[in-house]
Amino acid sequence: MFQLRSIFLIALSCAHLVSSHPLLNRANYDKAGDSHWVNIWTTMPQLVEPANLPPIPFNGSTAVFGNTTIRQTLQVSLAAQEIRIRLSNAFGPNELKITNVTIGLPERQRVGVSGLQTKTLKTVTFNGGPDVDIPNGGMVVSDPIKFPVKAQSAVMISMYLAEGQHGFAITGHPGSRTTSYLAFGDWTGAKNLTDSSVQSTDHWYFVSGVEARLPSKSSGWPDLLLARMQKHEPTSNIAVLNQAAGGNRILQDGLGPNVISRLDRDVLAQSGAEIEKKLVAAYEQIATRVHALGIPLFGATITPFGSSASSDYVQPYSSPEREKTRQQINKFIRQSGVFDAVLDFDRVLRDPQVPSQLLKQYDIGDHLHPSVAGYQALADYFPLGLFE
Repeated sequence: MFQLRSIFLIALSCAHLVSSHPLLNRANYDKAGDSHWVNIWTTMPQLVEPANLPPIPFNGSTAVFGNTTIRQTLQVSLAAQEIRIRLSNAFGPNELKITNVTIGLPERQRVGVSGLQTKTLKTVTFNGGPDVDIPNGGMVVSDPIKFPVKAQSAVMISMYLAEGQHGFAITGHPGSRTTSYLAFGDWTGAKNLTDSSVQSTDHWYFVSGVEARLPSKSSGWPDLLLARMQKHEPTSNIAVLNQAAGGNRILQDGLGPNVISRLDRDVLAQSGAEIEKKLVAAYEQIATRVHALGIPLFGATITPFGSSASSDYVQPYSSPEREKTRQQINKFIRQSGVFDAVLDFDRVLRDPQVPSQLLKQYDIGDHLHPSVAGYQALADYFPLGLFE
């Protein structure tokens, strides 16, 4: 069993999962020790852009989330008996005061619901107390919580902010694809949110990770690939962590900070021709820093994002120059030897007849993001032998 921490470098945010290369090139790393605290769920902290701020009235004139409970659900990857959670104020302009936090299992063991199994409810503490002040740019980790979870369990985290976050620069992850719930008042211990103020939003706010105390051989990610890995004995104790974000970029800030600037926080810290040259240099820099810590690095090719002439929807990123750059970067990813293994996402999702476009059945409709069938194809194709 391959026991080192492994990193999947998603080459631009539109890349998503597969392989054609020989398995791991072990010449690029040395063995490194692992922590007993292992990430079993993470999301990339982002500066929430105006369109993804909470709806009115939770978005006030001077602050966000004043006198508000935020109820959020997520899916952990591995089973554990003891966990702790991470809260982030990475982009807050001032101190974030969290008044109360609870954790429990949601009704029907599903994400995206608002009902709580009250018998599972636990108060989350920070240095022994229920409240915590997170400095601007900072992160806090809770005290350990005796809270048994199974692999792929849904978990509910409810937090109450009496004062809210002053200003409008808040930390979150808009691409959760999971419904969260907002209500005025402290509802952190309630079975259901019954107040007339309740609203839903498909975003996560402030929660950035869940860690578990596991044997040191475990390491860290979720969902479709995880379901397959759990059924494969050699990979059943490995988690996969998703730190990607739609609209995120390598060289410059997009939706969230660029990859180079967030590498330490989001990866290494876990429990045109000119553009082409800069991207290659950025990948090489990432590889150098990751390998210096003895961590294997997997590279993924960029998936197609071209539009057909007959399409009703024109993909704004589609252009001959961008397609040329995509092909050159993919050639580098496949052939450079910088990565310990290459996941050729492009080959799995592209239309063989029109390589600049996604296969129709793998296109969600915007010619950029894969459909559920596309994600499933990527998860099914993933070479689990990389971990053996």
